[in-house]
Amino acid sequence: MTAERFALDIAGRRWNVDMADCHDLSIALQFEGAQPSFFGAPPAGSVALSAGDFTGDVRTGASCNCSTYSLTPHCNGTHTECVGHLTRDRISIRDIARDVLIPALLLSVTPRTAAETKEASNPAPHPGDLLVTRKELELAASPHPLPGFRALVLRTLPNAPEKQQLRYDTNHPPAYFSSEAMQWIVERGIDHLVVDLPSVDRASDQGLLTTHRLFWGMPPARVDALNATRAHATITEMAYIDSAILDGPYLLNLQVAPFAADAAPSRPFLMRLIPK
Repeated sequence: MTAERFALDIAGRRWNVDMADCHDLSIALQFEGAQPSFFGAPPAGSVALSAGDFTGDVRTGASCNCSTYSLTPHCNGTHTECVGHLTRDRISIRDIARDVLIPALLLSVTPRTAAETKEASNPAPHPGDLLVTRKELELAASPHPLPGFRALVLRTLPNAPEKQQLRYDTNHPPAYFSSEAMQWIVERGIDHLVVDLPSVDRASDQGLLTTHRLFWGMPPARVDALNATRAHATITEMAYIDSAILDGPYLLNLQVAPFAADAAPSRPFLMRLIPK
């Protein structure tokens, strides 16, 4: 073991962790610049604190910088959410996201139009909607062993850098998951899902949030956390996975801001796993 490499066992197989091959999947939130947004949310903002004769901006002569920040975690950048997104109970992502190092598999998938596939969603997709499908997941995963991997990181193709600043709206509707794709993920025991989409569901879906519910094992229309069979699981949305990062096995370090809320800004890191 060295400062940059250590070994671990996953499902009976020995791996080296290359800490020098580390990748930040979060989108830096530029409070005064271009930033991604979703669902019509206002941009995240920053205002210098004003208290008496103090204004927290060194550029205006203040002794230090001190700002008040406003944001909507679900809509203003990389964030991690828990089952509290759906429940009457105020469940905190700080209490749920407690796994420190998680064996993860990175896959790249090409969403397909609803007209190209027999896979579905609820409500039914429009013919031009883009879907992440079970078929594409199975194809992408076929070269990689899944047993022992509890996190899945999904990069959608094409992977334009503009994703880091894209304002998702009705004129640029993002891809989302088919019900069959999410069921495939659940069947494989994935507890932590990281995606580069703003939501795993269609933005305007009549409030059904079908694939969120499938992932957390939450029956339709129920809002009691006791009904969730996978309340321990997390979804990270609006990540950005650079095209230079190769598909394959990694160790995921999911760093989440300690908000007592259903979602919080997050910084997922990947460290390369090398078979011994």
